[in-house]
Amino acid sequence: MERHLQKELESLKKYILSLGAMVEERVRKVIKAFETRDADTAGEVVNSDWEVDEFEVAVEEECLKILALHQPVAVDLRFICAVIKINNDLERIGDEAVNIAERVAYISKRPSIKIPVDYGVMAEKTEHMLKQSLDSLVNLDAGLANKVRLADDEVDDIHVENYDKVKVAIRVQPERVGSLINLLQISRHLERIADHATNIAEEVIYMVEGVIHRHKKNGYQSDSSEED
Repeated sequence: MERHLQKELESLKKYILSLGAMVEERVRKVIKAFETRDADTAGEVVNSDWEVDEFEVAVEEECLKILALHQPVAVDLRFICAVIKINNDLERIGDEAVNIAERVAYISKRPSIKIPVDYGVMAEKTEHMLKQSLDSLVNLDAGLANKVRLADDEVDDIHVENYDKVKVAIRVQPERVGSLINLLQISRHLERIADHATNIAEEVIYMVEGVIHRHKKNGYQSDSSEED
């Protein structure tokens, strides 16, 4: 029975990593679409959202099946609980990618506007956080997961700066308020993707160490660290 459980847990890990790769590709694609004002690519992201939704349901059903059939405990139970939460965060990241794609579709149909902020840095940091969170999941690397948590503040700060700059731009270009509001919303969606990547990283730490680190940006210490 134990061997069968471990086999199903390994299969579950492959499922959640496959969903992670799918979502990461969506984010990468929509960021590229935003940079190039590519409405067609943005439309592809919107139209393929059902794939992420179906995959998310399949992973959840697999988790519930294992819980019902095997009643796992200790480390195995912790792993399944973390996967359920990560599964939800990945689906939400997919939704945020769709939200960005819809904003891109709107902006691409309007005359080009001088963007008052540089989205490149924010998009790069957000995409990197997502990649690192998934890498930490693959390798069960709590140290890497903690780097993701600490990077979240940087993205939050950029979003606040974007809000202030767009607010000024709306005063200067009131006739372009629609496009500017959509740009602000893209910043918000990127910030939310970073938040979900942080959630994933926190669940990885929980998997590895059995410690809940939500709401604790500072004071992290791995179990492997030596005390003075």
